[in-house]
Amino acid sequence: MREIFLLKQRIPLTIPNILSLYRMFMFPVIVLMIILKQEMVYAILVVISLNTDVWDGWIARRFNQQTAIGARIDSLADIGVYITALSGITIFKIGEIGPDAWLFYFFVASYVVTHLSPLIKFGKIQSFHLWSIKLGGYLQGIFFILLFFVDYVPIYFYVMVNISLLAFIESLTIQLIIPEMRSDVKGLYWVLKERRKQHA
Repeated sequence: MREIFLLKQRIPLTIPNILSLYRMFMFPVIVLMIILKQEMVYAILVVISLNTDVWDGWIARRFNQQTAIGARIDSLADIGVYITALSGITIFKIGEIGPDAWLFYFFVASYVVTHLSPLIKFGKIQSFHLWSIKLGGYLQGIFFILLFFVDYVPIYFYVMVNISLLAFIESLTIQLIIPEMRSDVKGLYWVLKERRKQHA
């Protein structure tokens, strides 16, 4: 199997990893589009990155290509997509969000706290891939598409933010419970179930 080295890590060149690496390498390109104020090109590139995020996870599960290093690359690539998406919304669309901008900034702050805390506690990026985080991610992706290609829909925005905040709370709770970072954790229910078995 072909491999590359990234940050001193040997990475198998599977299709899921290639898609994750694509998102990582597109990060500076998308940032450049923001700087150049190329809103439509920027939005299209972000949507492509969002689609690769959906496909890499499905392919990894479907063809049994899930690995710990793949999960970390995916998480790192996802952070890059989040940074560009949130930055682009702030620069291009915050005026359309208008009076709800405070809620958008609260969402951003919650995201930052959720992803900084594992770096502080474990010295690693969060790579749980919780089902709730995945659901929130799909809703966030749809919100981005609506905002840039259709219009700002307040009711949808409120639903998306609240479900995402619940997912962030679940992630923070798991981080408090587990002794070391783990990859591909389904959710708090399974973590607590596992703990009960260990103490039975």
